[in-house]
Amino acid sequence: MKIAVHGLGRMGSQIARKLAESDTIELIAHNRSPEPIDEAKKHGAIPAYSKEEVLNAFDSQQPIVWLMLPSEVTDDQLKEWLNILPSSSIIIDGGNSDFRLTKNRNEIIKEHGSVLVDIGVSGGVWGYKNGFSMMVGSDNQDAFNTLVPALDALSNPSGGYEYFGASGSGHFVKMTHNAIEYGMMESLAEGYRLLKEGPYEGLDLKKAATVWQKKSVITSWLNELCEEILSENPELEGIEGVVQQLGEAKWALEAAAELGIPMPAINDSLQVRLDSENGQITYATKLLAAIRNKFGGHDINAR
Repeated sequence: MKIAVHGLGRMGSQIARKLAESDTIELIAHNRSPEPIDEAKKHGAIPAYSKEEVLNAFDSQQPIVWLMLPSEVTDDQLKEWLNILPSSSIIIDGGNSDFRLTKNRNEIIKEHGSVLVDIGVSGGVWGYKNGFSMMVGSDNQDAFNTLVPALDALSNPSGGYEYFGASGSGHFVKMTHNAIEYGMMESLAEGYRLLKEGPYEGLDLKKAATVWQKKSVITSWLNELCEEILSENPELEGIEGVVQQLGEAKWALEAAAELGIPMPAINDSLQVRLDSENGQITYATKLLAAIRNKFGGHDINAR
């Protein structure tokens, strides 16, 4: 089975490497710049420096192209792919896309005679080692079934995947996951700020993080990352504290508003990030920036 991955950034490069190193997938690596393709080749990928080279690498097999691209460039790249791909191709959108746009893209791909599969991918920069968590949607369940060997390889050793149904549902579940993530991170960051600035001067935050990881109710991977951060840099020195928002919580709040569902915790967590971009910096926003760096590899002082 052959799969092409287009987009070899933080997540795409790990997905490509994990597939290339599996026993079941032949991975074709494609990217706008050549250096990540050269790196993927070292891990067993078939290099393809143009879309035409990607298509040629499939020979007579059904093309399966996995896009790991920022949402803002996905539409333009999709048009280019549809100009050269044969009908009956499978196109995977594995980026963080607004599920409403996914539904629109699905109609365009259907008109081409091909199939769109949307896969929300979680696991951050640890996915290569731990396995990815993947949320899958498509109008065509047979396409999902076709991808099971690749999903098995990507979920190994301790990740997982589920098929959720119609087009856009995978991205909808992932969007909701990321909105929840906003709220959970914000709650942890606010709590550690309270410890830091509370009435007990010099309280050891790392100790609090450690004991909370000993089967307390808030034991979690996010708190484990806080423990690592507070052990390495308890004063969060060198961290500006600007926390970017990339759209997922905003989309979730828009969807919730349409349904009349209040989401105050997630709304407030998004506002904290927006305020940080306007200079409202605290110990909590510095910790938020550090957590994002730990699990997602985001630039710690990116604006």
